[in-house]
Amino acid sequence: MRDVLYPYRTDPPRDKDDPQAWADHYDKIPIEHRVLNDANLPGTVLRLPAVYGPNDGQHRLFPTLKRIDDKRPFMLLEETCAKWRFCRGYVENVAAGIVLALTNPVAANKIYNISETYTHTTAEWDQKIADATQWSGQIKVLPQSQMPKHLVDDDANWTQNLNTDSTRIRQELGYQEIVPLDEALLRTIAWERENSPKQIDEAQFDYAAEDQAFQQYEN
Repeated sequence: MRDVLYPYRTDPPRDKDDPQAWADHYDKIPIEHRVLNDANLPGTVLRLPAVYGPNDGQHRLFPTLKRIDDKRPFMLLEETCAKWRFCRGYVENVAAGIVLALTNPVAANKIYNISETYTHTTAEWDQKIADATQWSGQIKVLPQSQMPKHLVDDDANWTQNLNTDSTRIRQELGYQEIVPLDEALLRTIAWERENSPKQIDEAQFDYAAEDQAFQQYEN
C-alpha cells in the first residue's frame, strides 16, 4: 500500500481549465480511511483491477486489436514492459464481486481485492488476444534502446508489477468469475471492433518505424 498521497498531482498544480486538472485531486486512499474509521458507517473497500469489456472508455484492448486487424505480421514490446504484470477483470465479473460485497453482511468493514486469479504479463495478455482472434503473427520483444520512440513510455516503471491477491473475497464471499476468460475476451473483442475510439492517435501506429526497428533488430 503506497504512503504517498495524490500521486498524479503536479507542482505547480494544473490550471483549473486543464482537462487533466482532476488528477491533482485524485486519490482513493483518503476516502478509504474515512469510511473504515467511521463507527456509524459499515463500509467496505473494494480495490478493482483494470476493468475490460464492452463499454470500456479506455479501450484497453484497442492498441493490440488494431494491429491484428491491420494484419500486421508482428507486434513489438519493450522487454521490461513485456514482463510487466497487471491485474485485470472482466466487467461482468467485477460487477458480480461488487454485488456480493453490497449484499453480504460479512463484507462490512473489510477490504477486498477483485481480480482474476492469474496476473498475466503484457506479453501473455497480448498473446491471449492474438489467440482469441486467431492471429498468426508474432510478438517480438526488443530492448528499449531498439524500440521505436512511439512505443516507449519514459514515465512508466515496468519493474513495479501491479498484481493483487483475490483469495479473501473468494473465500469469504464465494466470489468466482461468472464469465470465463476466453469468453470475456471474445465479447470484448467483438465490442471493440464495433466501437472503435472516436479519436485515434495515428502516431501510435507508426508501422514504418516499427518495420524499421524490427529489421534492424533482426539484422
